[in-house]
Amino acid sequence: MRRWAAAALLIALAGPSVAAVPVQTRVDFTIAGPMTQGGALLGTAPTGTVALMLDGKLVPIDGAGRFLIAFDRDAGPTAQLVARLADGRTVDRPIAIAPRAWRIERINAPMRPTKSTEAFLALRKPELEQIAAARAVVTDAQGWRQRFIWPRTGRLSGLFGSQRVYQGTPGAYHGGVDIAGATGAAVVAPADGVVVLAAVDKPFTLEGHLLMIDHGHGLGSAFLHLSRIDVKMGDHVAQGQRIGAVGATGRATGPHLHWGMKWNDARIDPLLLAGPMPNG
Repeated sequence: MRRWAAAALLIALAGPSVAAVPVQTRVDFTIAGPMTQGGALLGTAPTGTVALMLDGKLVPIDGAGRFLIAFDRDAGPTAQLVARLADGRTVDRPIAIAPRAWRIERINAPMRPTKSTEAFLALRKPELEQIAAARAVVTDAQGWRQRFIWPRTGRLSGLFGSQRVYQGTPGAYHGGVDIAGATGAAVVAPADGVVVLAAVDKPFTLEGHLLMIDHGHGLGSAFLHLSRIDVKMGDHVAQGQRIGAVGATGRATGPHLHWGMKWNDARIDPLLLAGPMPNG
């Protein structure tokens, strides 16, 4: 009897039993964002996902199963997300990608040939190599999870995806957004990131003083034609931190900020990440 009494006392001291809290599981994807050409989506993979693929290419996921994917300006009408679970099962999610009506300007004149002299190509080759190397850098940046802000406010003088067609021959489309501004006007980081390229000493032939920031998970920003760069290679920058100033270096007809964004090899529209340009 004493043993039973002791056991009862221990149970009483331990208090009421606590029911096990069920672990929430996700059996499908959750995805938010514009499912359109040039758009980026944030999502969460099904619980137990060990590998995530978009059209056969590996997509990184964080410890909570969150991920980012994006679609090129010329992306096709569909994409396929596939999550492989720890138990060997797969979860498929087809995505319909809406087309966009790009601003096309038709010019009744032949396209002027570009002058690619040996001297120009000799300068350009190492610049392109630096840009490719910067895009290949993997950092611990977490800015991809943030809501992006505009690196400066002002009139949009150039839209992503716009293109000229010369007597039926399309020219290269505009790979970013242009924001008008005076030389020296502040440029800030649109999200947290790590500086992977900073052409401080010598401007590039086309981009001028070029600054590239990795936001993590394949997402990166490029800022062209800067008059000054205020950060250096390897710096961790915070959203809203001053990173440089508007300029007209490189091949530019006047002072402005060109902001381009890529997710891996896909060129995407910064406006869809930052939202409408604020007034003022």
